[in-house]
Amino acid sequence: MKVGDIPVRLEEPDHESLYEVRQKIYPRAVHGAYAWLRWAAVWATQLVFYGAAWLTWNDRQAVLFDIAHRKFYLFGLVFWPQDVIYLTVLLVVAALSLFLFTALAGRVWCGYSCPQTVYTEIFMWVERVIEGDRNARMRLDKQPPAQRWPRKATKHAAWLAIAFWTGFTFVGYVTPIHELWRELLSLSTGPWETFWIAFYGFATYGNAGWMREQVCKYMCPYARFQSAMFDKDTLVITYDAKRGEPRGKGKAKGDCVDCGICVQVCPTGIDIRKGLQYECIGCAACIDGCNQVMEKLSRPHNLIRYSTTHAMEGTPTRVLRPRVLAYAFVLLAIGAAAAASLYMRVPVKLDIIRDRAAIAREVEEGVIENVYRLQIMNTVEQARAFEMSVSGLPGLQLWGEPTIGVGAATSRIVPVKVRLPAGAAEPGSHPIEFHLRALGVDGVEVRERSVFVVR
Repeated sequence: MKVGDIPVRLEEPDHESLYEVRQKIYPRAVHGAYAWLRWAAVWATQLVFYGAAWLTWNDRQAVLFDIAHRKFYLFGLVFWPQDVIYLTVLLVVAALSLFLFTALAGRVWCGYSCPQTVYTEIFMWVERVIEGDRNARMRLDKQPPAQRWPRKATKHAAWLAIAFWTGFTFVGYVTPIHELWRELLSLSTGPWETFWIAFYGFATYGNAGWMREQVCKYMCPYARFQSAMFDKDTLVITYDAKRGEPRGKGKAKGDCVDCGICVQVCPTGIDIRKGLQYECIGCAACIDGCNQVMEKLSRPHNLIRYSTTHAMEGTPTRVLRPRVLAYAFVLLAIGAAAAASLYMRVPVKLDIIRDRAAIAREVEEGVIENVYRLQIMNTVEQARAFEMSVSGLPGLQLWGEPTIGVGAATSRIVPVKVRLPAGAAEPGSHPIEFHLRALGVDGVEVRERSVFVVR
């Protein structure tokens, strides 16, 4: 094309995609101390998750979040909706623990115990067993579909079986798992159970089998704000550039031979030699891989290692620093308070509901009567009998059942009448107190305030 007498070459415009095309990562198998720790965490977490649902306690499931009946069972403890404060405390303790461990050791939770890491590790193990290690999987993916589909189908069938069992177990903590298993065998599970088993199974299959590092890099918010909890004394995975550079083979080179093993074993596909990156989940696979190479070359281990920025700079590392002490103190204080509250928890609850249809009425001989509905919750797994009394005004009398029986871990609503002799109190609202005491058990009693209305 010419503009006047000057020839002009038109070049294709550069187009930048708004979305990065994912490059499939083929993590290489690695062996070493940290790989052993990761698998120890996998076994520990999955034995608890898959096994705890089948444990029994007092002829019922030991750990059960029975949402339908609004009761949570945790071994010998029974929690009711009124105990939601303990759930709040649990969430606060979990958050503070994450902050504390992050300040001390970086993303140690992500690298060893996060469900995404655990199930990705399990799925990658299945993949290696069926398709082979890194190079074998890369060759398999280049083969024609007809040649690779048998192994691919076998792998995905195994993934789906694990994912299905995971979803089934998850739902088994909400619906009693023994009943759920019988319903599953007879193909009679309810619509909600079927939906949630499929939902959590599909989530496990998709996250651990297909998305993998994408969850850690783009979906997990922890990767984005973790740097706010890091400082130069935080233990992170580091590459010793002073010892490793310049890279390559030869006597004049550093210890890093630029073999790329640290990149090949990384589940998120990063190069730790470029420095700490938010994609690093702290799994230490690169440490094990590098140590294997160093051992073959008869060179010292830990070219890549857990260390701190201060240690790499030659400055002493401070473990007990203000943020760590603050997290630890608050965590211990909340944990101690929660433990003390559970220990001193009275195993009976009393809710008082006034009868709004008849707030106050006059019965025979001018006696004033108020009607209440008492909801008594027996939070232990033994049936108990309770004695009820009321106080607060002279001559106040309780009309109703003198002894109230409540079944194990159940609640009972009991209507009661409270009467006051004529002229015993001025018109208006007067504070009174109901007293509920378990018969034959010392210390099991509760007091609840209400009001008595005189007209």
